[in-house]
Amino acid sequence: MTGGRWQQWLGVGGVYLFVVALLLAGRAISADFWARDNLLQTVQDVSILGIVASGLAFITYSGHFVDLSIPVQMAVAGIVAAFLLPSGLWIALLAGLVAGTLLGLLNGLVVGYLRLNPILWTLAALALVDGITRWAYGSTWKYADETTAAGQAFVGLYRARVLGVPLTVVVFAGVALAGWFLLRHTGFGRRLKLVGAACEAARTSGVPVARTVALAFALSGCTAALGGLLKTSLNKYGDVEIGLGYDFQAITAVVIGGMPLAGGRGSMVGVVGGVLVIGLLGRILPLVPGVTQDHQLMVRGLLFVVVVGWSQWLLRRGGRDDQ
Repeated sequence: MTGGRWQQWLGVGGVYLFVVALLLAGRAISADFWARDNLLQTVQDVSILGIVASGLAFITYSGHFVDLSIPVQMAVAGIVAAFLLPSGLWIALLAGLVAGTLLGLLNGLVVGYLRLNPILWTLAALALVDGITRWAYGSTWKYADETTAAGQAFVGLYRARVLGVPLTVVVFAGVALAGWFLLRHTGFGRRLKLVGAACEAARTSGVPVARTVALAFALSGCTAALGGLLKTSLNKYGDVEIGLGYDFQAITAVVIGGMPLAGGRGSMVGVVGGVLVIGLLGRILPLVPGVTQDHQLMVRGLLFVVVVGWSQWLLRRGGRDDQ
């Protein structure tokens, strides 16, 4: 079996075998682990991460690794929405989405057209926008005014349910489905695959590489903003630190799902599986005696290192040693 086929198997079949193994382990530890409410809560706990990871997958698929400014995109979206709630719920939500999308688009324009290193640029963007945001609103929490109808509706977003299913889970499923469609059934998805697989070859063949990369970053910014709005709804306030850690968790989910950092391979189905793995680990590890929060972080980090190493080995076996 070729390296590419092994990579595809790892991304879809392998990750869901891991999900099944974790479900069995959880059932062995707790008799109530398979209860409907527990499983729904497990998915809801990582639904925001799933939304963010679904957007980040476009960047990774394009071969541009990760957007390290995702935490500040989430924070800015939530802060903007919290400040504009007096103008109405939909205006606040739209403004938050636009703010995060524009930040992602800016990163995409710089990386795509100026060809700056995506890691270095988005790290610089994180520091710059974080500093500006803290200066602009004084690093204080901006609470949603629950005495107003808009404030109550905003706070209720994270807690809302659709036919008994948490709204955040429904949104995660919708975003992942839309992402799957874009990657598999549109010209944009085909161009993104070419850019990720062989960027220079795509450029010389007439593919609008810069525009394609910019759009990938903009989509990631939009989903980060959506995740930031839901996280702000959960917390009931906007704060510059609400997105901390989501960049690493999201890229971990993407890589576990079989989408290599080299780009051009993987699927949204695998990314969803990677998110579920993180959710199940987060649910199971606290049930193990003696396991602390630090131990959980160590497990996630080790899992990321192992999967990245395995992915790179498969790429080299397949004759692709470009990352």
